[in-house]
Amino acid sequence: MTSNHVGAKKRSLAVSMVVPVLLTIFTTMGFGCPVPCSASEDDSRWVHPLCQPLPIDRNGPFVELADGNLMTVGIQGTRVSKDDGKTWSEANPVCEGVAGLRDGREPATVYFVRTTNGVLVAVYLDSTTYNFSWDDSINQPKDDCRLEVWAVRSLDGGKTWTDRQRLLEGYNPNFFGFIQHSSGRLVAVVPHIVLDPGRYAACSLTSEDDGKTWKRSNLVDLGGHGHHSGAMEPSVAELSDGRLLMVIRTHWGRFWEALSDDGGLSWRTIRPSQIESSSSPGHLLRLRSGRLVLVSNGKVGRQELLITFSEDDGKSWTRQIVVARQKGGQLSYPYVFERRAGELWAIAGFAYKAGWKEPLPLRLRLNEEGFLREAKETP
Repeated sequence: MTSNHVGAKKRSLAVSMVVPVLLTIFTTMGFGCPVPCSASEDDSRWVHPLCQPLPIDRNGPFVELADGNLMTVGIQGTRVSKDDGKTWSEANPVCEGVAGLRDGREPATVYFVRTTNGVLVAVYLDSTTYNFSWDDSINQPKDDCRLEVWAVRSLDGGKTWTDRQRLLEGYNPNFFGFIQHSSGRLVAVVPHIVLDPGRYAACSLTSEDDGKTWKRSNLVDLGGHGHHSGAMEPSVAELSDGRLLMVIRTHWGRFWEALSDDGGLSWRTIRPSQIESSSSPGHLLRLRSGRLVLVSNGKVGRQELLITFSEDDGKSWTRQIVVARQKGGQLSYPYVFERRAGELWAIAGFAYKAGWKEPLPLRLRLNEEGFLREAKETP
């Protein structure tokens, strides 16, 4: 064997030893793949290289407390983390029915707001009365079809809870929006089942007094017929001029949107949005930068989780960027939380390797500016 052959063999061996080490270093530091990566035949999960793994074991929702710590809620009650979700306190009970739907495995059933007055308010779907009952012969809900919206609030940072009350009777499934408007009004947007024909319509529930009393808006009714038809699973964000934008799941190939000029008391402008989607929900959030962000599924279905931004109050949107892909499975029912300015936590409420089987959690940290730059680039 010539000396050139020996040298080449040594260099090849060195490369084969160094590359795995570098990959391990990059992954351990939380950078994901050091170069754009794609799924192999043996790995059906692909994550965008700008994402970092989020070292938490909860899917949210989260609310930042007065001291900067995080609070979340589960079947046993609320828990607090002082280290960005790496560890959590013992559970503190809230009330029966909070976060208990399908043993706590169902996302988008409860949200918190800490108001400007320091009051914690939770709006949730009450699991104690949950009963999905549908008559397929006439495609209508039965009389005992029930999932009610309730609220409860705390005046002492979550130690005790009071003023538990029902906000909406009937059947009201998953929802993706509960915010405080700049006026101080609390606004939750929810879907509500209506009859003849059976379908969903969206509405808002508002409170002027930190959750003591509530009102319901008019219904945003897009028509449809069936237990997955109509105006489903809305999300909401405030625009720069104080108007509210509601983004609504439909099964018509795109989101629809509704606008409120009076802080969620009524919805008068209703139209199809620019954003295409499969029949699955998205989570809309106004960021501290003033931009809107929407995390959702695209037209290809629930195998891809996408992100898009708007810098002009939803008049236009950037192209959608794939955050993660699960070949043969799903990444759906997203939750997005801005932990710090520009630091977004993106979580898939449903994350499975195959259909609805083999759970494989997806919890990511991503940078707003990094994804915005890529979204603006020519594809």
